[in-house]
Amino acid sequence: MTQLPSDDTVITVSHLRKAYRDKVAVADVSLSVRRGEVVGLLGRNGAGKTTTVECIAGLRAPDDGVIRVLGLDPAAAGLALRERLALQLQESELPARITVREALDLYASFYADPADVDGLLRDLGLADKADAQFAKLSGGQRQRLSIALALVGNPEVAILDELTTGLDPQARRDTWAVIERVRDRGVTILLVTHFMEEAERLCDRIVLVDDGRVVASGTPTELAAAAAEGVVLRFRVEGGVPAGLVEAAAGAATASVSPDGRVEVRGGEAAVQDVLTALSAAGLRAADLQLERGSLEDAFVALTAHPLEV
Repeated sequence: MTQLPSDDTVITVSHLRKAYRDKVAVADVSLSVRRGEVVGLLGRNGAGKTTTVECIAGLRAPDDGVIRVLGLDPAAAGLALRERLALQLQESELPARITVREALDLYASFYADPADVDGLLRDLGLADKADAQFAKLSGGQRQRLSIALALVGNPEVAILDELTTGLDPQARRDTWAVIERVRDRGVTILLVTHFMEEAERLCDRIVLVDDGRVVASGTPTELAAAAAEGVVLRFRVEGGVPAGLVEAAAGAATASVSPDGRVEVRGGEAAVQDVLTALSAAGLRAADLQLERGSLEDAFVALTAHPLEV
């Protein structure tokens, strides 16, 4: 039985499946997004992310599974959902000579209760480009306009699909700041991305998709910690380390000591602390101390057996 969404859950997807002839784009995806969250749908290109959000938005009909957005079935809700849901797809084009303000005014006319256009221009950093033609906007400015057009209907939920692909690093970071301002406006966001740094910076939770299936979900920290084999401590000791001291303190953790006093310990945090305590008790000082934890990229590689594209 499909679980009905709770009062604070705005998107529920249960066992979504979508195929195109003999190509299965989405095999089995289940996820939920609570009100006020930024949830990232993370995966490599071709993992099924875009097909998933197109089904959530009602642009495609799923072959199987249940989807509810704000309590509505996207395939049947029509206008009732479009008034409350914003969708920003990977690529969008406007007439070359239309101005930023003209585009926003046009889109605002489609809604019964549109957002204030001047407020959107200001919030998204486009006030000084209001009279600029679309053809003369930079890539980052076009992306900000695309987000503004998605928000002009005063949506409760926004789906943003790979919106920083193709942008230079500065434009990407500028766009991230825009997304943070969108979240601050109270909009719930489902963010599709294949950029690790983007997911780590913006997302409260991440749903990791590979080959059309959900392979893990959780906060960025939870996913990184689950995939990491403890922590790695590296340091050196001037004059070397007494034989067996580090190994004994490390216990079940993996420890290696080179002849020049360089030490590496791999294991849990308790083992790392025990090694440092043993050094201190022996009157030794650790220099060039480095502590490494698992990363979201480590989690992706561990869970999917291949690195993510960058």
